[in-house]
Amino acid sequence: MLEGELIENRVNINDKEGLDLYDENGYGKPLENELELALVEAVFLLKKDKLKVFSTKNNKRNFWKYDDFYRYASEKEPEFHQKFVVYSDLRERGYLVKTGFKFGAHFRVYERGVKLKRGPKAPHEHTKFVVHSIKEEDRFSYPELSRAARLAQNIRAKMVWAVVDSENDVTYYTINRFTP
Repeated sequence: MLEGELIENRVNINDKEGLDLYDENGYGKPLENELELALVEAVFLLKKDKLKVFSTKNNKRNFWKYDDFYRYASEKEPEFHQKFVVYSDLRERGYLVKTGFKFGAHFRVYERGVKLKRGPKAPHEHTKFVVHSIKEEDRFSYPELSRAARLAQNIRAKMVWAVVDSENDVTYYTINRFTP
């Protein structure tokens, strides 16, 4: 089982197997000799028993229990619960899911079966969906919808709103920009 160290709002895995996790399953962001996981990825892997997360204090490793780590992530990141529900749902459906900060959304999602690789990509290896998770009671404006759809269209992706209800079920809505 892999071990990763919590550093603020990231979990770093400092061995080759961490980089293999990126190459084989698309988790995290590869750095020189380590893999950096977002909190949502780390919580997902911890829940699946594929990762142990620890913090170092006084040169001693203290390992996190799932519930405590989930609570920590929820305190560190706004909207963590709904992001985690959507991330988990997409991963369980076989999609490769990455953070989508630079697109103004929570996630960018790739076709099923795509393996991330460093360097140039074939057309089918590019982002397919830009996904933003919201609670069913959230409100937003038409300009927000339009802006999101336009940003997604600029990278030839579809904008998807993932609505999480009170029972943690997810409904996906695609927003398309139409220009007559």
